[in-house]
Amino acid sequence: MIQDPKRYTITAALPYTNGPIHIGHLAGVYVPADIYSRYLRLQGKDVAFICGSDEHGVAISMKAKKEGITPQEVIDKYDGIIRKSFADFGISFNNYSRTSAKIHHDTASEFFRTLYDKGDFIEEVTEQLYDAKANQFLADRFVVGTCPKCGNEGAYGDQCENCGSTLNATDLINPKSTITGETPVLKETKHWFLPLDRYSDFLTKWILEGHKNDWKTNVYGQVKSWIDAGLEPRAVTRDLDWGIDVPVEGAEGKKLYVWFDAPIGYISSTKEWAAREGKDWEPYWKDEETKLVHFIGKDNIVFHCIIFPAMLKAEGSYILPDNVPANEFLNLEGNKLSTSKNWAVWLHEYLEEFPDKQDVLRYALTSNAPETKDNDFTWKDFQARNNNELVAVFGNFVNRVVVLTNKYYEGVIPTPNEFSEVDEQTLAELKAYPAVISSSVERYRFREALGELMNVARLGNKYLADEEPWKVMKDNPERVKTQMYVALQIAAALSVLAEPFLPFTAAKLSKILNLADLKEQFAGFSKFLKEKDRDAKDIFLDKTLGWNDISENSDLIPAGHKIGEAELLFAKIEDEEIQKQIDKLEATKTANLAENKQPEPQKDLIQFEDFAKMDIRIGTILEAEKMPKANKLLVLKVDTGIDVRTIVSGIAESFSPEEIIGKRVSVLANLAPRALRGVESQGMILMTTNAEGKLVFVNPDADAPNGSTVN
Repeated sequence: MIQDPKRYTITAALPYTNGPIHIGHLAGVYVPADIYSRYLRLQGKDVAFICGSDEHGVAISMKAKKEGITPQEVIDKYDGIIRKSFADFGISFNNYSRTSAKIHHDTASEFFRTLYDKGDFIEEVTEQLYDAKANQFLADRFVVGTCPKCGNEGAYGDQCENCGSTLNATDLINPKSTITGETPVLKETKHWFLPLDRYSDFLTKWILEGHKNDWKTNVYGQVKSWIDAGLEPRAVTRDLDWGIDVPVEGAEGKKLYVWFDAPIGYISSTKEWAAREGKDWEPYWKDEETKLVHFIGKDNIVFHCIIFPAMLKAEGSYILPDNVPANEFLNLEGNKLSTSKNWAVWLHEYLEEFPDKQDVLRYALTSNAPETKDNDFTWKDFQARNNNELVAVFGNFVNRVVVLTNKYYEGVIPTPNEFSEVDEQTLAELKAYPAVISSSVERYRFREALGELMNVARLGNKYLADEEPWKVMKDNPERVKTQMYVALQIAAALSVLAEPFLPFTAAKLSKILNLADLKEQFAGFSKFLKEKDRDAKDIFLDKTLGWNDISENSDLIPAGHKIGEAELLFAKIEDEEIQKQIDKLEATKTANLAENKQPEPQKDLIQFEDFAKMDIRIGTILEAEKMPKANKLLVLKVDTGIDVRTIVSGIAESFSPEEIIGKRVSVLANLAPRALRGVESQGMILMTTNAEGKLVFVNPDADAPNGSTVN
């Protein structure tokens, strides 16, 4: 673990451009990475927060084939959506690039060529699955079959999503091509492999010994299991038609495997940023005084903790990550997030449906972050965290302070009188919070850090509730000046401490407190000092509140400064808004059921005479009532056209008696009578189920009279 690094390179997993960003991506990667980066900047650190779109590989080709467009059209579409979503959500990347960019193609090709020239690859002819009908080798995701480990019949050629096992396409039982549906054959092809087994000792010493105490247990445990199982050479090239050409002779028609080129995207994105900013990119990747941190989800642990470090070690001039604080998965309303099944909360849709509530989602995802285990996002919890915490605690405190300051002093911060023991204790507690929050953030415990931020707002609420300035004002207005001054210091501190977690709220609070005016005042004062003393230090030239000011300065927002009018930082979210989102997910579930529902197989053949024995009549339900002491049964009076008869039907859990009176139905009239709970049932109502599994009456479209036969 690097102590007091000179600079920070922070990477967030490159999102794959075959779909938009959803809350699982945010909770697992981008919100924690942004919190960490914003926090470091407030500390005055040199930060390069790097990301970009991952635009190569099989999934892009599959998406293009499915939509009937080119791979370039796919990546352009989703890169645009993803970029806008990140910008609208306030993810503060220093640079967001693309792996389709020339600078990335050049960087990845150069990296491969360096390892190739050093003899670090194994060149080998192997047998790969080949679709003869499509006349192409099948990349992993173009093959489905039965997982050899759990029996899941829908496993892909690289991974079983049911049990999480990493696979090779040739491991699958009964493999099928997703392009043609044909059974593929084995065919020889030449590829280059990174011999991971050569790096086993290095990885053991670097991670298992060197990072035993500072890496998260879920990351450490997964790495250990891979190393203990024995590392094997892994292909770095593939037979594909979309990606970066393999830059050596004899590799025509082959591309760099996406897992090899994607992490190099961090380097090429840093180069792009440095060139734009007039910086040297190399210290951010090659200086031992740089702290490199990868933010990823748990499905990327093996790539960032074993494969990419092995690549960097093989190249020889790069630093290794100081930490890889991977999160677990976020589920949605009790089910796994699924892009293919549309079981997700998409960021671009959220921003349309909850405008100006970016921080509410940031807060909900951070306070429920899957840091050590999978967690579940529910809309009810989202609503509760907004209404009971952001509105009732944070927003309530700030609103009371600003309203009272405007009411009592026309918005001008009063000069305090003598501080009481309570005042001094409250200000001392406030000064302690930056260090407490810092400790949590620097250990990647962002959920814990957010809880401490809310404790600052609770400190303010408790101070106001205990001191009751609105009551004291009647008898001791001089005391209230001190009370309001103390409360305003807490509000000013919140504008800084909240910035990593709730950047839009922090900016709004800063505007309400007119902190930008303070900067101008300090700049003017600095100019005045300069005119009087040419040797005066420029300590006020660019003075804004920083993280460390809170613990070092009791006068964060000075007496005599005028604040603005009150504005609500957060608005209550009503039940109707939440129900709309729940209904939206239910509609998705229904659509998935309908799409995936398999009809029952056909029954054994019968003769026409067998069907002709059934007397099916059109009828009308005249009366309906519940069967006493029976939850499932309704007793019906049905006009069959030939008579009015009693039929007992097990539909009470799906229909109330009132809603089916007058319903046209199909009746099996010549079914032998049967006594049910003492009532003789003289027939059967014909039913089926819809896509949701709900009972539906089988009845005629046309106005056929009662007694009409179905034949």
